[in-house]
Amino acid sequence: MTGGAGSTACFADYVVIGNPIAHSRSPAIHARFAADTAQDMRYAHLLAPLDGFAAAVREFIDQGGRGANVTVPFKLEAYALADQLTTRAKAAGAVNTLKFDNGVILGDNTDGVGLVSDIVRNAGFDLAHKKILLLGAGGAARGAVLPLLEERPAQLVIANRTVTKAEELVRQFQQYSEQPGILSACGFAQATQGFDLVINATSASLQAELPPLAAGAFGPAALAYDMMYGSQPTVFMQFAAAHGARVRDGLGMLVEQAAEAFFVWRGVRPHTDAVFAALRSQL
Repeated sequence: MTGGAGSTACFADYVVIGNPIAHSRSPAIHARFAADTAQDMRYAHLLAPLDGFAAAVREFIDQGGRGANVTVPFKLEAYALADQLTTRAKAAGAVNTLKFDNGVILGDNTDGVGLVSDIVRNAGFDLAHKKILLLGAGGAARGAVLPLLEERPAQLVIANRTVTKAEELVRQFQQYSEQPGILSACGFAQATQGFDLVINATSASLQAELPPLAAGAFGPAALAYDMMYGSQPTVFMQFAAAHGARVRDGLGMLVEQAAEAFFVWRGVRPHTDAVFAALRSQL
C-alpha cells in the first residue's frame, strides 16, 4: 500500500488517511460503531505521502476500499479529488469523508454536523434563536458555519484576528442565511455583547494560548465550546469558566463527526455515548 501503511490497510474496507496518522483514534471509534451496529467492516490507518494523496486513495480503491476519513493535511486535496460533493462539503470548501461507489468518489464534510450534534444532543443546548460567536476564520470555522446556520440562530458572529478573513466567510455564507443580518464579522476585541454560545475554532489551544477575547463575550448561562480536547481544560475553557460560562471541549465533536461518516458509508446511525465515555477515560 502506498505511503508505508503496509498490511494494516491492505485488508481494510475503510481507512483514515493523513500524515501523520498513527495517533488517530478513528479505527478504535469505528470498530466500536461496527460492533454495536452488527456491521461487517474493517477499518485501518493509512499513511499517505505528503505528495501522494490522490495516488494513495486510488490504490486503496483498486484494492476494494469503500470509504475513507481524511485528516490533516489532505482535506483540501480530498475536496479536489471528489467527483461529487455534498452541499456541506461545497460550503466548507474541504472534505473529511470520502465514499467510493461504482467508480464515483463522493466528498462530504461531517465536522460541522458533528459539532452541532455534540452541542445540541450531548450538551443539551438548543441553538435556535441563540446568539453565537464563532472564533476563527480558518478551515475549522468554515466547516461549522453552514450546520450552525441550519439551526436557525438569532445571530452568528464570526470573529477573527484578521477581520477581512471573517468578512470573506460572511460573504461566502450569506446565501445560506434565511434572514439578512444574522451573519456578521468583527475582530476579537469587538465581540463584547454577551453571547449565548462561544465556539473556539482557532488553533490557539494547541499552543496553550488564549484568543484575545473580552470577558464580556460570555452572556449569562453561556456555553463555551473549544473544538480542541485533552485531559485538562484548555486555556480558553479556563478563561470562560472564570467568567461564569459552562464549558465543553471537542471530544464529543470528534465522536459525532465519526458517527456521521459511519452513517454516510453504512446507512446506519450508531449510538455514541459508550464510545465517548471510553475515549474520555483514556485521556
